[in-house]
Amino acid sequence: MKFDTDIAIVGGGLNGTALALALAQTGQRVTLIDALASKVRKDAGFDGRSYALALASTRLLDGIGIWDDLVENAQPMLEIKVTDGHAGSGPSPMFMHFDHAEIEEGPMGYMVEDRHLRRVLLDAVGRTDTITRMDGERVVDQRVDPAGISLTLASGKALRARLAVGADGRGTGTGQRAGIKRIEWGYGQTALVCAIEHELPHHGVAHQFFMPPGPLAILPLKGNRSSIVWSETTEEAARINALSDDAYLDVLRPRFGSFLGEIKLAGARYIYPLGLSLAHEMVAPRVALLGDAAHGVHPIAGQGLNAGLRDVAALAEVIADAARRGEDVGSDAALACYQEWRRFDNVTLALATDSFNRLFSNDNPLLRIARDIGMAAVNALPGLRRGFIREAAGLTGDLPRLMQGKAL
Repeated sequence: MKFDTDIAIVGGGLNGTALALALAQTGQRVTLIDALASKVRKDAGFDGRSYALALASTRLLDGIGIWDDLVENAQPMLEIKVTDGHAGSGPSPMFMHFDHAEIEEGPMGYMVEDRHLRRVLLDAVGRTDTITRMDGERVVDQRVDPAGISLTLASGKALRARLAVGADGRGTGTGQRAGIKRIEWGYGQTALVCAIEHELPHHGVAHQFFMPPGPLAILPLKGNRSSIVWSETTEEAARINALSDDAYLDVLRPRFGSFLGEIKLAGARYIYPLGLSLAHEMVAPRVALLGDAAHGVHPIAGQGLNAGLRDVAALAEVIADAARRGEDVGSDAALACYQEWRRFDNVTLALATDSFNRLFSNDNPLLRIARDIGMAAVNALPGLRRGFIREAAGLTGDLPRLMQGKAL
């Protein structure tokens, strides 16, 4: 049976390109189908969007050959401080403080700007002979047969592969065409996202401040800059986002505080409605989903991209091992192995972020007392605290080889 490619990846974002690079290392022929042109993806303008990459995720990026090109623009996260309180009145005296010095592996993670991560991924794809990139193309139909899957593109082109991977986001067409249903709900919250410049150095400390409408994350970037992910009720977020830059900062300042001195905006401002989206299955015949196509979670713990990269590492490992055994990489057995590996973790993460958001995004005085006591207890117990630090670094659970720093 003739195949145009071994693996067709639908979606040219971060997870899709990372998977393409991982699979190419194992000798698979990969076709990356992206609705956007690479020129748009590689736009180098600073727009304020950034990611908190756990230590395990940086190991994956090193394993696929891009970390050396990225590390000079990556800010280590050396400490995380978690507090609870109200805007303008400061945090509760009960808090959690995580310091990377309590584990041996190094920084818990790194903050990386979207523009740098996108560029190094796409540059690496362009240097890899076994990856074919189809720019500005959209899949409109997919047909499965016992041996493979055939994709039809909007341009009229057709492509036949052993396996199609949906890395095409929460509205995944790949999953919909495969008949995979989803459970979804909104939180009535919207995230306001921007970057700021500040007068004083952040010293690599990340802050999470929980307020009744939603959390405020202050995440350190290179230089005297930080990324802001700030959740408000949907109605209030729309009002704030409509303000001028100066008025927007006037609303942010009481929530942010003065610990980094004077602040000003750097880059654009964005808003994102927040909700949970979870696919009933991560696989179907000849189809696998990963990243937001399989699970979209609240950004409360900054784990969205890290969970997607775990999917990448696990799927690449399952495919590599199946190929070494001479098996069909798109078989039901191989896909079942991938789903068994990742499904429980992803459902657990979705439920944990959902519960955490509901616990902290309210002003119930009894819950506030309970969560403050809980944070103080975690902070006072070194063993429990180190467990949280290792979790934040992505070092717990059944780690794929790429996330252990090993080759596929």
